[in-house]
Amino acid sequence: KSCQKPVDKYIEYDPVIILINAVLCKAQAYRHILFNTKINIHGKLCIFCLLCEAYLRWLQLQDSSQNIDPDDLIRYAKEWDFYRMFGIASLEQTSFLFGIFITLRWMRPEMLKTKSDFILLLKALLLSTYGKLLLIPAVIWEHDYTPLCLAFIKVFVLISNSQAIRVTLNLNRMLPWLAIIFGLILENGVVCLFQKMGWDV
Repeated sequence: KSCQKPVDKYIEYDPVIILINAVLCKAQAYRHILFNTKINIHGKLCIFCLLCEAYLRWLQLQDSSQNIDPDDLIRYAKEWDFYRMFGIASLEQTSFLFGIFITLRWMRPEMLKTKSDFILLLKALLLSTYGKLLLIPAVIWEHDYTPLCLAFIKVFVLISNSQAIRVTLNLNRMLPWLAIIFGLILENGVVCLFQKMGWDV
């Protein structure tokens, strides 16, 4: 009221500009998306990203010398390995998020007091995994640099997660990264557990 200007400048911006700024990991764009828009695609986005990740892992399990016949599409739809990869990706994602919540709850217990605080942070983290959608073009345009592309996608998702934590809880840069590192440690622990059980991850 005192300055007669909108507090959130993105209210006046076109959605494409907001999306570009979110891709550039600008904190104010994240703030706008999380607090001033009514986006309810968190669950769907999470499942779609997990499906992309599961498909990528399932594709890496397949023998590259195998002939892909169009008649085999029905057989591929019945592949249980894909569902197993989806389950493993889901458990890894859950352990990553669990690690973040444990770290933040331990280091700043006053931050996550209510259920709505947890839900808001969960929604922010799920939305910030949108970078995993880049797995689709990485799989479609498969080339020699695919492992490097996948590494860049992983780094981009982690940066987005960091920004989501910063914006949601109004923190400095250090604490979100500590939480993410602990989440990665827990996620890698789950991966090691599956490998010890003899599962391909």
